[in-house]
Amino acid sequence: MKPDPDSSRSRRRAHRRGQWSEYIAALWLMTKGYRIVAIRHRTPLGEIDLIALKKDLAVMVEVKARRQLDDAVFAVTNTAQNRIRSAADLWLAGQPAERRLSIRFDIVAIMPWRLPVHLVDAF
Repeated sequence: MKPDPDSSRSRRRAHRRGQWSEYIAALWLMTKGYRIVAIRHRTPLGEIDLIALKKDLAVMVEVKARRQLDDAVFAVTNTAQNRIRSAADLWLAGQPAERRLSIRFDIVAIMPWRLPVHLVDAF
């Protein structure tokens, strides 16, 4: 059975849209004074879309591109939150011991024709 070309095309398009959204979210956070230290940080336990630092605060950011803000927020399920927390624990464990970081979990919603919405301490 051959793979459906429309299916693989829509997956590629969704992947590109996700990467573009992460790039926009990173730029938005940089304008707010954050320093981006990782994009699409992968661990055996999951992926973190963006990791940003601001002073002694490490922010794990989930980026969602949706038409409505509510859709973006509800797309970050409990399962996704637990995966991000586990990946964040691994990332934090790899940081130098002398660096004491607080950690926070945010969402950046990317919606058509609107500025990004940064939801601080979203979960």
